[in-house]
Amino acid sequence: MASISQGKPRRLSHKSRGFRVLQRGWVYLFVVLAAIISLFPLYWVTVTSLLTSHSALDFNPHFWPDWSWSNYSDAWSKAPWLHYFTNSLIVALSTVVLATMTSLLAGYAFGTMKFPGRNLLFLLILALIMIPGEATLIPSYLVISTLGWIDSYQAQIIPFAVSISGIFLLRQFFLSLPTSLWEAAQLDGCTRSGFLWRVAAPLARPALSVIALQVFIGSWNAFLWPYLVTRSDQFRTVEVGLQAFVGGEGGTDPTGLAAAAAFTTLPVLIVFLIAQRQFIEGISAGSTKG
Repeated sequence: MASISQGKPRRLSHKSRGFRVLQRGWVYLFVVLAAIISLFPLYWVTVTSLLTSHSALDFNPHFWPDWSWSNYSDAWSKAPWLHYFTNSLIVALSTVVLATMTSLLAGYAFGTMKFPGRNLLFLLILALIMIPGEATLIPSYLVISTLGWIDSYQAQIIPFAVSISGIFLLRQFFLSLPTSLWEAAQLDGCTRSGFLWRVAAPLARPALSVIALQVFIGSWNAFLWPYLVTRSDQFRTVEVGLQAFVGGEGGTDPTGLAAAAAFTTLPVLIVFLIAQRQFIEGISAGSTKG
């Protein structure tokens, strides 16, 4: 009897272990499929950028490139890309600085200070996320036009100087800070602003990295708004520069467009690969307390 009673738990443990292995296998399979689906557009753009014009216009899809590197040199010579890259860097970095600063100040206020209507104001700010960007295009354009900012850097920077998701992330982070830190700082004679810059901001560096990365990628990849508020190549960015390969007398050049899209995407990929660790740490740090 003793041997029988001891055998049952072993069989149950084997079943439980097998179920866990099967469950983990399904998770891995889902992750692999999600990765393939996510990476396939990048793979397809790369392959198309290396095809010959004849292969690109062929009805049958080509999953292996022809290694036609001349597409990149032709695409680079078709537009003032160096000027576009400079404009994109100016717009993206300026937007990052403003958005991280406003997110830090607003998140600090909502996370550490108590004032009348704090929760209501925070909910109203979060509600702005539900308004689609297309609904604000015309009002925003009219404001920019009234200010005389059409065809300028500030028209592409100021409308994105506030990040609602950044405010939310930093507010969550500051809520997770123990009150003993502020109490100890008060004993040392530290003011609210001193606590922000000497204690809170350095601790919030991972969350700030997430906001900076998100804002940089969003600003770099923006097309519709820069296209609407710019008139000349002097202020246009790389995404607007891709228009040179669409339409025109010869029609759309698929290989040139793919090559241009490939080297305009490269800076974003490099930045993300460098900052991916900080991105994961910042997301984890900002989700510790609701």
